[in-house]
Amino acid sequence: MDENTPRKKLVIAGGSGYLGTAFVRHLIEHDPDGWEIVILSRSRPSVVDSAGHVSHAPWDGRTNGEWVEELRDCTHVLNLAGRSVDCRKTPARCDEILRSRVESTLVLGEAFRSLGHSPDVWVQMSTAHIYGDPPSAVCDESSPFGYGLAPTVGKAWEEAFDRACPANTRRVVLRTSFVLGPRGGAFPTLRRVAKLGLGGRVGSGTQGISWIHERDMCRVFEDALTNPSRDGVYIVTAPEPASYSDFMRGLRKRLGQPIALPGPELGLRLMCATVLDTDPELVLYGRYCVPKRLLGEGFEFEYSTLDQVLDALIGA
Repeated sequence: MDENTPRKKLVIAGGSGYLGTAFVRHLIEHDPDGWEIVILSRSRPSVVDSAGHVSHAPWDGRTNGEWVEELRDCTHVLNLAGRSVDCRKTPARCDEILRSRVESTLVLGEAFRSLGHSPDVWVQMSTAHIYGDPPSAVCDESSPFGYGLAPTVGKAWEEAFDRACPANTRRVVLRTSFVLGPRGGAFPTLRRVAKLGLGGRVGSGTQGISWIHERDMCRVFEDALTNPSRDGVYIVTAPEPASYSDFMRGLRKRLGQPIALPGPELGLRLMCATVLDTDPELVLYGRYCVPKRLLGEGFEFEYSTLDQVLDALIGA
């Protein structure tokens, strides 16, 4: 960084999880002196360092506190806060999934209003699941929203952002699906399933997997924060979604696993309810999404095809 270039201050709300820490490592690797990074989260993340690149401010995602002072001079905001959806959907958990997203977004807006400060840009996480689970339709940013818990949460989340974001701030919404990394996101579980010979058809097998490599996800975050032409809503998935069957077939081939036992839907639902404590519909249903706006505005994916991403993940 040029010594005359002012250092940018980035506040990452909910940044102690997989995506937040991956992105912080990405920034430190590519521009270590260009950013002052503050992570707002309940727990202290592992990426906090003593060199002054990354610090931590405790917050509960619901109430004002000392963390508000970190927003006073921030130039960039990335909001990743929200309870994981990888769980069995009890009423209490559904309520928490919704509230953790809406309340954390609104309290950030309240904090900016109390300070009378507008950051240059606020990048807001959202979900491609807002389009529901259409069996075969290919969704882009103009597609209608779907029906169910995830679309309801997604709409409420984005509406909260519209209310919270200061008027003079550039606003970017990222509707994201499966993020795949060699040691994070959904991929380690899928690889383990395939290695065990359980990677055959589940449900119809045609349900869509809209995916993006971890590195491309970090590049989109950085681009959204620093590219002044990015504005509004973007689908953030690779250009080549795949069916569950095609994804698992490609994965098994690279693992050298010829066995592909199918997973009966009833058995999957029982296992998720009793052993895994997760939601079977995360596997049984899906969607095909394409990043029409990113492609149209010139963003270049490093991993744009299924073959590319599987080769990279298995070789990592």
